[in-house]
Parts: sequence; C-alpha cells; structure tokens
Amino acid sequence: MIVEVAYALADKQSLISLEVEEGSTLKEAIEASGILDEYRDIDLSTNRVGIFSKFATLDTVLREKDRVEIYRSLIADPKKVRKERAAQGKAIQSNKNA
Repeated sequence: MIVEVAYALADKQSLISLEVEEGSTLKEAIEASGILDEYRDIDLSTNRVGIFSKFATLDTVLREKDRVEIYRSLIADPKKVRKERAAQGKAIQSNKNA
C-alpha cells in the first residue's frame, strides 16, 4: 500500500511517498522512508508523530494513503506570540491617535 512520510523545517520540507506492506506501523514507514538519514535532528523517542494532523503512536498500524507526519518542537508559544503582536498593534494605534 502507498503512504507518505512528511517532515518540515522552516526552510525545507520533505514529503516522501513509499510503498509498505499491509499491517506496517508508523515507525516502520518512517524508517523505510529514509527520512531519518536526511534529517539527523529527528529523534523518534522525543519527536511526536501523527497521521493527518492527529497524534498517533509509533506502533499505530497504517492504512492506504495515510500521511505520516513527524512533528518538531515549537520555537515559540503561538498564543504568546499572538498576544505580543496584538499588544504591539494597540501601541502603534495609540501613537497614531495621539
């Protein structure tokens, strides 16, 4: 069956399509894709993984056309960044009105 393995950095993305045996696990697909050789920073003991944006475990059995995703840690908390941007916008707006 055909599945895809995806991993993305800020400046580089990989989407690898490969054929795996029925009953293959998420971990087996990642290993078979060769992505671990290309991205040495991936550590399956710490990186979270999922299928189509839903967290899964490495022993999850795949289905035809699944997209396996390897997630990396966020550099910044998205909520905090949004709040900071909103505060900056308010400050700029106040200065314009003054």
